[in-house]
Amino acid sequence: MPVLAYILTALGAYLIGSIPTGFLVAKAKGIDIRSVGSGNIGATNAMRVLGKPAGIFVLLMDVAKGFVACALAVLYFEFFVPGPDHFDDEYWILSGRLMLIAGIFAVLGHNYTCWLKFKGGKGIATTAGVYLALAPWAVLAALVVFILAVLITRYVSVGSISAAVALPATVWIMSPDDLFLGFVTTALGVMAVYKHKSNIQRLMAGTENRLGKKPEATK
Repeated sequence: MPVLAYILTALGAYLIGSIPTGFLVAKAKGIDIRSVGSGNIGATNAMRVLGKPAGIFVLLMDVAKGFVACALAVLYFEFFVPGPDHFDDEYWILSGRLMLIAGIFAVLGHNYTCWLKFKGGKGIATTAGVYLALAPWAVLAALVVFILAVLITRYVSVGSISAAVALPATVWIMSPDDLFLGFVTTALGVMAVYKHKSNIQRLMAGTENRLGKKPEATK
């Protein structure tokens, strides 16, 4: 496959992931979401600041960014490999790698969007969208962990961090021979936990917002 295919896939996926959904939805309501609540542009802060309907919309759009980036990578692969043999192992390996590249850059686009001076969200929803395309059963396991963690602790951030750990663990268990997938998923999980460093600091200080509690006016 031409190197150009990988480069264009990465660029296209980054641009899809970089769409700052939460920022745009809040901006349409006359609010700069970066200056209220936790200051994050993701779905959790959008739900707290803008309400559940807007927050759910942001969540779905952020998930869609990851899924669409991977889906378009497959279509792009079909374009570069005319008449591929779908029963050939090489087809699945190459298309899988292209989808992984698309997934990586979609998450990077969301976390470090070029439209907001390379500051963005934390990548949980977009990563979920990527793995709905790549490993849906692993996403289901991570979702169960997320729900249980939130129900037990009442902290969305704890649920997100727990899911970020559960996803790569599940991928390693379910696909131990796919080292590329395992290492990429682990890297994305580490990045997701790192993006929650401010939440971890607030959890340790006892100042993190619990589910259902109104956030402070600013960070």
